[in-house]
Amino acid sequence: MRHRVGAFLRGETILIVATLLALISCFIVPPDWHYREYVHVSTIAQLICLMLVVCGLQRVGVFRIIGAKLLEHVDTARGLVLTFISLTFFSSMLITNDVALLTFVPFALAVLKMAKMEDRAILVCTLMTIGANTGSMLTPIGNAHNLYFKALTGMSTGHFLAVMGPYTAVSAAMLIAITCIVFRGRRLEGISGMDSKSIEHGVLAPDSTKPQPDEIHVTGYGAGYGGWRVIVYAITFIVCVLAVSDLIPLWVMCVVVFAVMMVCDRRSFRHADWGLPLTFIMFFIFIGNMRRVPEFAQLAQQCVGVHPLGVSILFSQVISNVPTSLLLAGFSNAYVPLIIGTNLGGLGTLIASMASLVTYKHFTKMYPNQKGKYLKEYTSFCALFVLVLFGLSCILE
Repeated sequence: MRHRVGAFLRGETILIVATLLALISCFIVPPDWHYREYVHVSTIAQLICLMLVVCGLQRVGVFRIIGAKLLEHVDTARGLVLTFISLTFFSSMLITNDVALLTFVPFALAVLKMAKMEDRAILVCTLMTIGANTGSMLTPIGNAHNLYFKALTGMSTGHFLAVMGPYTAVSAAMLIAITCIVFRGRRLEGISGMDSKSIEHGVLAPDSTKPQPDEIHVTGYGAGYGGWRVIVYAITFIVCVLAVSDLIPLWVMCVVVFAVMMVCDRRSFRHADWGLPLTFIMFFIFIGNMRRVPEFAQLAQQCVGVHPLGVSILFSQVISNVPTSLLLAGFSNAYVPLIIGTNLGGLGTLIASMASLVTYKHFTKMYPNQKGKYLKEYTSFCALFVLVLFGLSCILE
């Protein structure tokens, strides 16, 4: 029991803090009829629906199969690393940065071991994490806080892409340049000549005597791309994107997603990360209450008004970019600088984006003696990206 409680406290730290803040604020502003206006229902609905569909796709192993297929055509160290970075960079635009890292970092670590490139694991994981964080900032569905800003402002998807496009493009160029400089074109060992099924089996189920992952339980190993489920999930995902883009009503998305998940894989409801929407709700309550405290509201508005973009980057380094988005958006209508700042703020410290902790946990689980080295290298590269992208914002904004 104590181990479960300890694991929950470690895994849901932000939810616990948000809940405590919400409870404290309830004593300052007692519950009344205005509470019903606090929660941004459309954001929560979109977040839950996307979360369920992506969880379904993840459980049938489709992302890992795609990764294995791509590696069939790679025969150099440089090509391998560029493939890993591309997987997190582009997939995060659609399935969020944390899901991209949760899916591909363990996959990459296993393949690096097979390819006898464990000495490069820290740099590869660092670049994959930066790739996920910079790729996800391009789209409204790439980050939870982007989804919130999109729903809050009513900004069109095209406008959002135009705002974040330059930063994502420069980040991609930097990732390619670093990879080409550091990694040479030497031929790979261990996985060269292997087909996708061999790579996937070596990563997914190397030992048949051990407990098998959910992908195998759901579809059976060797079931291709998950059969009909993947087609259904893909169509459902398109429905979610249409709803986020305000092309179909929100209720249609909710009905379709819940019906599909009930039929295709009810276990997705249990495996989805419910802590994220609950965290949003707690922060909505806290911010809603504190906006009704004149002294606090005035102080917060003055703080954000100095330099919304810079303030959001700094706040993100301490409390992470999702809480920063919810907090600062409650006291400023400078939404474009806040969108840019909270996305750039996801780079920097390890907690600047909670998705970065996914990589750290997986890496340190495999290499527990290299925690300090990983933190040093990760922070150094993130600082470089933040400085360059902040300089770009000074030019563009």
